[in-house]
Amino acid sequence: MRLAEMMALRQEICAGLLVTLTERCPLHCAHCSASAALNGRHLDGVALLRFVRTFTAQCRPDVVMLTGGEPLLRPRLVVETARAAKAAGTRTAVLSGAFFAGDGRIPASIRPAIQAVDHVSLSLDVFHEREVARQDVFAVLRTLLRHGITTSLHITGTSSDDPYLSEVTAEVTRIFGTDVPMLVSEFKPIGRAAAWARATPQADSSAAPCAMAAWPVVTVDAAVVVCCNQDVVDGRTRPDHLRLGVLATSTWPEVHERAHSSPVLRMIRTVGPLHIARCGGTDLADYCGSCQRLAPAALDWATQAGTGPAGELLQAVAVRNGQMGGPRALLRRHGVARYAHLVGDDG
Repeated sequence: MRLAEMMALRQEICAGLLVTLTERCPLHCAHCSASAALNGRHLDGVALLRFVRTFTAQCRPDVVMLTGGEPLLRPRLVVETARAAKAAGTRTAVLSGAFFAGDGRIPASIRPAIQAVDHVSLSLDVFHEREVARQDVFAVLRTLLRHGITTSLHITGTSSDDPYLSEVTAEVTRIFGTDVPMLVSEFKPIGRAAAWARATPQADSSAAPCAMAAWPVVTVDAAVVVCCNQDVVDGRTRPDHLRLGVLATSTWPEVHERAHSSPVLRMIRTVGPLHIARCGGTDLADYCGSCQRLAPAALDWATQAGTGPAGELLQAVAVRNGQMGGPRALLRRHGVARYAHLVGDDG
């Protein structure tokens, strides 16, 4: 599965499922959005597998993305999840910090996990390179490509004009050509970077649809939410309108139905939380923060506006508009625009 294929699905409701396998990571990257460390929590693997086995050929996500922390600290669970998902026709991908990188050899304990998934994405940035050398990451990429494993890089910089981004993307292109597509983004002021990373400017439009409220997210405490904001994922704030279920008792068809039919979620995808807040009588500036703090009057307005066939139509139009231009258009809006073409071709 190519990177551009996954990004093309990013705004399609329930086309993907993000799963936080663990909060643990042996690296200590200064910018880590999840503040991952070796004393973090593990997701309940039994509950995850039970949930994945509720996928059916008729109702399933197209892709499950396994993240962390460092998901390859749990290689056996990666294998079991990939096999369970594949039984229903779902592909899997894993996002790793390549903590095991060295001479290009993939450790025997990790090899089955790498071979079980359909895509491997590795992280690269100036802070990550203090933990794992760039050439070691490149050695792993060569090994993956030699064995026919589809791969990509998630490269992050301090700003859109960060010289690091220009330098590293040029080197990747020189060495790997188009065989290693790249998703290029900026650091966010969350996790360990909260005190020093520059915030991404918030949309000032009164109607700014949320492009990230499409894929359900399994959090490390086994909740299923429809938001990848780190505060929601970590449980610091988790309003009811962003909850879709819990692994222990929910099924994928139930999560799928809630994600599609919630009037509030429809309006978040259609006009965005700032507009909803204003329609409820509150003028807020923080995009994600406004969604997490929607007042009762705002939720009432969204429920009325998003209910019934009219709400379904509004959501369908908003999703279709968001998909126009494909993955490159999405990354021009939410990544670093000048590098959006490096995501590759989704056709």
